[in-house]
Amino acid sequence: MNAVYPLSGTVKNYDWGGKEFIPHLLGSVNREGRPFAEYWMGVHPSGSSTIMENGHWVPLAERAASLPFLLKLLDVKNMLSIQVHPDSKGAREGFDRENQLGIPLDAPYRNYRDPNHKPEMMVALSDFWLLHGFRPTEEMVDVLTNVSFLNQFLRLFTEKGYEGLYHHIMRLTVPEIENILLPLKNELLAAAPANKEEPDFWAARAFAMNEGAHADAGLFSIYLFNLVHLKKGEGIFQGAGLPHAYLEGQNVEIMANSDNVLRGGLTSKNVDVTELLRHVKCEATYPHILACEPGQAYFSPVPDFTLRSIHFNKADTMNWFAEKDEILLLTEGKISLEGLILGIGSPAAFIKKGHHLQMEAMENAVIFIAS
Repeated sequence: MNAVYPLSGTVKNYDWGGKEFIPHLLGSVNREGRPFAEYWMGVHPSGSSTIMENGHWVPLAERAASLPFLLKLLDVKNMLSIQVHPDSKGAREGFDRENQLGIPLDAPYRNYRDPNHKPEMMVALSDFWLLHGFRPTEEMVDVLTNVSFLNQFLRLFTEKGYEGLYHHIMRLTVPEIENILLPLKNELLAAAPANKEEPDFWAARAFAMNEGAHADAGLFSIYLFNLVHLKKGEGIFQGAGLPHAYLEGQNVEIMANSDNVLRGGLTSKNVDVTELLRHVKCEATYPHILACEPGQAYFSPVPDFTLRSIHFNKADTMNWFAEKDEILLLTEGKISLEGLILGIGSPAAFIKKGHHLQMEAMENAVIFIAS
């Protein structure tokens, strides 16, 4: 039996995706100018991969049916939805409930597409901006005090805390939201904020890209959540219930093998505020930026996945033992892996557990190993 197999993933053409980064890595030309948002590598039914075996492409699920993780490559051109992911218990209950209601698995209004939780970790491939959990208390008070359109919520926060504030805001009626946000929209579009380290920049972008954003309660989260700027190679973990949204950049993302997303706004996809509020953790969050020492794994508090990043200089070699089934993704350069060449056009491979391998860099290269 072979130890290493070329792997072909599944492209997701969501409307927020970029048009060049993923097609370039896959060695294709995006003549139609379609958005290439995500590239999935794994065995999830919504986007299962295939591997080349004896000259034929076969489903990865036939060789690794119980692969517990899903690896993705993301190109975030426009901001994603405000979202949270359920824990294991919530995922099972939600999946069973929607099955009993007869909601098709591929229905656009379905929240739960599988019975699994979806903790996730991402590593930036470029400068990357995201929203990540609620600001700490002192910062929240400062924002509610000094951002004029939020002043009206300061007393609510001091009296009822994070949950009282967020549940109230997310349940505002459309006329109430418009009354608050329309003046902000006019102000920001006239001012054209240029500093990506400030919430005003992202709010202005949301208004400019979505005519209906002034009626979207999700926009408040741009000010209420931590605004995090990751540099290339830095990572961050996001567990069940932690509200977040990706704003801009490219990353590698690994998660439990799930596609359960509960959205609260800033998206053309299904929004279910009631379900989001059922699972969101309304508490102060202190972002913990992850780094990876050479050959070591990014810290993950869950057993579903491990992710390593390895940098090669040209002609470097490395011996590797696959303790478990693994997926290898090359994001820069070119390497030889037991005679299989990974580079532009063929960046991913599946590695069977229990095999010793040798890698050699044909150019300066960066790889990620997911297991």
